[in-house]
Amino acid sequence: MRRRSATSESGHTRILAYPPYPEALAVPCYDNHTHLEIEDGEEDERLTLDEHLAAAVAAGVKGVVQVGNDVPSSRWSARVAASHERVLAAVALHPNVVPELAAAGTLEDAIAEIDRLAAEPRVRAIGETGLDYFRTPEKADQLLQVEAFERHIGLAKKHGLAMQIHDRDAHDDVISTLKRVGAPERTVFHCFSGDADMARIAAAEGWYLSFAGTVTFKNAASLREALSVTPIERILVETDAPFLTPVPFRGRPNAPYLIPVTLRAMAEHLGIAVDALSAQVASNTEAVYGSWHQAPGQGALAGDLTSDERETA
Repeated sequence: MRRRSATSESGHTRILAYPPYPEALAVPCYDNHTHLEIEDGEEDERLTLDEHLAAAVAAGVKGVVQVGNDVPSSRWSARVAASHERVLAAVALHPNVVPELAAAGTLEDAIAEIDRLAAEPRVRAIGETGLDYFRTPEKADQLLQVEAFERHIGLAKKHGLAMQIHDRDAHDDVISTLKRVGAPERTVFHCFSGDADMARIAAAEGWYLSFAGTVTFKNAASLREALSVTPIERILVETDAPFLTPVPFRGRPNAPYLIPVTLRAMAEHLGIAVDALSAQVASNTEAVYGSWHQAPGQGALAGDLTSDERETA
């Protein structure tokens, strides 16, 4: 399994202790986007997959969408979903790995593998795919990202799946690509980072906006404005664990059990009851991905993860 760095993007040393457990949600909800293949936290306190899921259930988070970023993590996500009733999977090539795969001459094989994994019954989304101009400023590489994004849109349509979008510093091109190619019926902006105007565009198109711990950050007023104008029927919530831990635990390891912290902050901002928001978001999530209750073990990838498979994730 991959491990998250003990330093932040800004170079500061992080606190590696997991935050305390929040008060559980009375009305259970889901984590729309998480990366449980990435280890974080103190060496002797790291949570296993089963511990993550148990902690989530205890907090009122009844299921998660485990999301792939490349072929190894997409395989891991599909296999975990096939053997764990609380997990559904999304598979894709993150936009930032696309130029690397193209340079290595392996992009076509990687897309073919995502196509194969997408046929698994507990793989319910293509994601995370999209555009990232923050880490990929070169124009030629951005054009590769756009082409790969279009092909991922095609895979979502081919398999009748939802799509989770990664959009960083590329709002206009993401929207124009979706409109030009035609968005999948169920399109989700993972960790929505746009403003109120973009939220209105998304709402008009019938797209879903998933809010992460960033909505609690002090400097995220524009994001809270976007939340305010998003129809409640289009709101999802996520952790993006182990990243984007909500205030007051920003910078520490994130996990699905912390969904209540973000959801309560969203409810307070919107001026509605936490139970009402949780019930609506749970309904929205099921509308996007379907039921979590199909028994595990029905896909070709069913079976326990081996230690080698965990390491290759």
